[in-house]
Amino acid sequence: MAVGRNISMVTNFILLGFLEHPQLQVVLFVLFLGIYVVTMAGNLGLIVLIRMDSHLHSPMYFFLSNLSVVDVSYTSSIDPKMLCDFFREQKAISFVGCATQFFFFIGMGGTECCLLAVMASDRYAAITNPLFYPFIMSPTTCVGMPITAYTGGLLTGLVQTSSIFQLHFCGSRIINHFFCDLPPLMSLSCSSTFLSQVVNFLVVCTVGGASALVVLISYGYIIAAVMKIHSIHGRMKAFNTCASHLTTVILFYGSGLFSYLHSSAGYSQDKNKVVSMFYGAVIPMLNPIIYSLRNKEVKEALKKLKERTKQMSCLCPTVP
Repeated sequence: MAVGRNISMVTNFILLGFLEHPQLQVVLFVLFLGIYVVTMAGNLGLIVLIRMDSHLHSPMYFFLSNLSVVDVSYTSSIDPKMLCDFFREQKAISFVGCATQFFFFIGMGGTECCLLAVMASDRYAAITNPLFYPFIMSPTTCVGMPITAYTGGLLTGLVQTSSIFQLHFCGSRIINHFFCDLPPLMSLSCSSTFLSQVVNFLVVCTVGGASALVVLISYGYIIAAVMKIHSIHGRMKAFNTCASHLTTVILFYGSGLFSYLHSSAGYSQDKNKVVSMFYGAVIPMLNPIIYSLRNKEVKEALKKLKERTKQMSCLCPTVP
């Protein structure tokens, strides 16, 4: 019963953030604010561009716009709270607030895993079956695949949130992190975390592993199909359509798996902060940049938008 009384007393947690570097607080705030602003501008700009340009109304760009929606939600689940905490002496977050933040962060992360698999399947269908591609990626399929991705991601968040927040937090309330992430939360529990660790492992293997497997199989078939193309120009064109997506896959899966599956014996909270910042803030910022810089159609759409903006500015009457 003592444990039950202690559990009822845990109404909030204290986030340490980056207090170990007090001399860098201003620099870090400006850096992270810049990353967040670029992330929001890049992803929201890409969504608007895809909606406005009819040449980008294809399955690939529909999935890309959904990836941008996920990235905006993903980074917004942690960045605003983190930025506000730079100006607070007591960086507290309620128990419910912590669970909510954790749910959306994990849920959107799981959704991104599923969406990357969906995008790999789309590239597989486009390159290996170009003639049947319009039938394979029908409007119903295009809508259904992202819905499945969101459902899978949010179920992932629900399962992991239920698993973590049923633990007993009756000791320290101090989270050595800038948001409610899985490893530091587990380290605070005063009850056995074995079941939660098993659930985490199974969820990561099921969602992350299945998504990674789909990506690997898709790219295996893509490479086999591309190697059959006799023209070097044709091969380069086929590979270029996948380069942006493959770059995003490597960055996201690499940093995420490192954070959630590395051994607890070598666990370093400071190292985990850096890795979490990379996949939680930097990658959502890089995704629209990667797709914009390496995609000829997106570049052309941006040029058209600039020209349209110039024409509209020329038509506007000047105020004397």
